[in-house]
Amino acid sequence: MGLTARIRTRDGWAVSHAVVTMTDMTGSQVLRAEADAEGAVRETTALAPGAYTVIVTAVGYAPAASSAIVTASGRAEVGTVTLARQGGTELPPPGPWTIDPAHSSVAAVAQHLGISSVHGRFTDFAGTVEIAPDDVTKSRVEAVIRAGSIDTGNGMRDSHLKSADFLDVERHPQITYCSTGVTAAGSDRWTVHGELGMRGVVRPVDLDLAYLGTGADPWGGTRAAFRATTELRREDFAMNYNQVLQAGIAAIGTTLRVELDIQAVQGSALPAA
Repeated sequence: MGLTARIRTRDGWAVSHAVVTMTDMTGSQVLRAEADAEGAVRETTALAPGAYTVIVTAVGYAPAASSAIVTASGRAEVGTVTLARQGGTELPPPGPWTIDPAHSSVAAVAQHLGISSVHGRFTDFAGTVEIAPDDVTKSRVEAVIRAGSIDTGNGMRDSHLKSADFLDVERHPQITYCSTGVTAAGSDRWTVHGELGMRGVVRPVDLDLAYLGTGADPWGGTRAAFRATTELRREDFAMNYNQVLQAGIAAIGTTLRVELDIQAVQGSALPAA
């Protein structure tokens, strides 16, 4: 009996210091509990059946409120509550930002044999973000990825991916992305329009971007975090290689899911090591 809930950030991390408060319909507080190290709340205090308001707060995050119904058993199951970083409803302060590769990742996922996924990442990349001061839709993103830095955890597979069947890194050593515009898609979500260059082919590619917030780092700087995803068709970039199994299933899927976790440092260059 009592209250159960899970407190998470937008990218799935537990918020261990979150505080959950329940009030009844008169506004009186009936319960206050703190999340454990896993972001879970398991309060065993029996509650009277009825409707309540649940408010979740945590330092550095915007508060979240929702309704909850306590059943005849005296239990309320709130489920997962997602907290957004404070200030996450706008883009970071205007000016230049530099992507920090040490705290960022550029990953891709492909379907394999029609039943599972192969995960890869690029280990060598750099980029800049320019937040426009007056009109955020004019903000810009530019990034360069060294194609030969692909790493799937298997040397034979990586060598094949670097060959002319796929990335063709000898003739096209770089993958580039240059934005052409930004449009709002929600309070803290954006669509970045841009052009992706890979294997000598340039195609328009949109990124679904979530702004996770801005905060100070231990070295006196300011950092902003973003998560972006998109889906690419291999054939759009002349990667037509495939092997069809006896059942008619392609060994490698025709699409790639790209997942970007980006941390950027305010300024036109990374801080000195």
